[in-house]
Amino acid sequence: MSKQLWRNNLINITPYVAGEQPKGDNIIKLNANENAYPPSPKVRQILDSYKPEDMRRYPSADALPLREAIAQRNGLSIDNVFVSNGSDDVLATAFRAFFNSERPIVYPDITYSFYPVWCELLKIPNRTVPVKDDFHIDAQSLYGEGNGGVVFANPNAPTSLGESREFVKDVLEHNKDCIVIADQTYVDFADKGIDCLDLINEYDNLIVTHTFSKSRSMAGMRLGVAFGSAELIGYMLAVKDSYNSYPVNRLSIETGVASVQDEEYFQSTLKKIVATRENVSAQMKQLGFEVLKSQTNFLFVTHPQFAAKAIFEYLREKGIYIRYFNKPRIDNYLRITIGTDEEMSQMIEQIKAFMNK
Repeated sequence: MSKQLWRNNLINITPYVAGEQPKGDNIIKLNANENAYPPSPKVRQILDSYKPEDMRRYPSADALPLREAIAQRNGLSIDNVFVSNGSDDVLATAFRAFFNSERPIVYPDITYSFYPVWCELLKIPNRTVPVKDDFHIDAQSLYGEGNGGVVFANPNAPTSLGESREFVKDVLEHNKDCIVIADQTYVDFADKGIDCLDLINEYDNLIVTHTFSKSRSMAGMRLGVAFGSAELIGYMLAVKDSYNSYPVNRLSIETGVASVQDEEYFQSTLKKIVATRENVSAQMKQLGFEVLKSQTNFLFVTHPQFAAKAIFEYLREKGIYIRYFNKPRIDNYLRITIGTDEEMSQMIEQIKAFMNK
């Protein structure tokens, strides 16, 4: 009988676990940080006018039209912009391109849980550093001449907290011999003093990442962006072309351009979400919740009297899906995506019902 020795060569990895994707009618989905509103009407126009025969042609190999639109909006050269199939692919490409030494890369212990997955998959040495008791990231913990790289989400997930530009500059000043990645997935919902995109002009070892999934309501299109010096973007393009030559499809490129060119709609939806966020935050506090100061499109909350898991399970039974993390330090917290005002009102009413029981 074969001992199936080939099984010894299979990968052994703990995968990233995304938020639950519920199915059915009358579901309120507040567990994946998706945007509560549709994309720009200009995106709809592209979809309505798209010709099926266009599908038979390969897309722009380097997503040139979308890179041009993004560069123009941000006052940059196209050589400073990299586009790929969602920010996860952007980050994975950056990990492949920049973290190739024997020195460990460093990231906070409470952050986006895909970072350790990529490290394990790509065999990148790594170490975590604890966030502070208030869940803010300690800049000094990221210092180190022995660092092989630094990556942090700002604003951070799942905590919702943002760090200042001074924080980012502090980290950069103490990591001049390695690449620093500032993952700005949620920055469009944050105060103006948090965005550090312009620092790529000052620090040639900085990569800043963005996504179309959150603020631009295009999670289904899978579009992510990296900004950096022309040299660093060149390395990312080389990596992309080495294993996945055409990662962005034609429809994503064209709808992405339409979204970037509709600044008025973009800003209007951001204002709606931030207004709802602040309103719900106040209501949650009135119910006795501790609510961290969110700089994102979600809230991170805990209650001194009611277990987070019990609230999560109760809401789930009622068809309202939020996120619970069974992890050290945050296992009594809930992450709640900001939905429409109506969706949030229904959630609040169900939380009141739970508490009254």
